[in-house]
Amino acid sequence: MPVVQMEILKGRTLEQKRAMVKEVTEAITRTLTCPPEAVTIIIREMEKDEYATAGVLNADK
Repeated sequence: MPVVQMEILKGRTLEQKRAMVKEVTEAITRTLTCPPEAVTIIIREMEKDEYATAGVLNADK
């Protein structure tokens, strides 16, 4: 049973998240030869001030 954990910045629409999990599920079922029902996807959303790259908060960019 594949379990995928995704961390994304807040601000994506419900439609975008629906499309993302659909395509990720399709890729996993195709490459691992498993049914869609076996795929679990966990989405964690972060605020921009909870994410930094190269020592700079994303909120400061």
